[in-house]
Amino acid sequence: QVRLVESGGGLVQPGGSLRLSCAASTNIVTFYAMGWYRQGPGKQRELVASITSSGRTNYLDSVKGRFTISRDNAKNTVYLQMNSLKPEDAAVYLCSGTRYGYDYWGQGTQVTVSS
Repeated sequence: QVRLVESGGGLVQPGGSLRLSCAASTNIVTFYAMGWYRQGPGKQRELVASITSSGRTNYLDSVKGRFTISRDNAKNTVYLQMNSLKPEDAAVYLCSGTRYGYDYWGQGTQVTVSS
């Protein structure tokens, strides 16, 4: 059973920072790719950032230069560092991974950006 568990969400002021973590129950090098999605109130779910097993990253245009996805293979954990947060970044953030052609999802962690 492959499980993904997110943590690190919370309340932050505009301009602040948060780091989200996604801990996997198995070696993350076995995932073809892992990524972070988000879904804000009344909005469509969107892919925020992704990273492949080879380390290639991609980002939603609106977060480029502010967010960074990374991983620690020894800890089986993927991170999303979020800086210069804006109110429009508020959403439930979900970790996802693709492994042997199957998609896995975490439960989500809430990010609130408010003064």
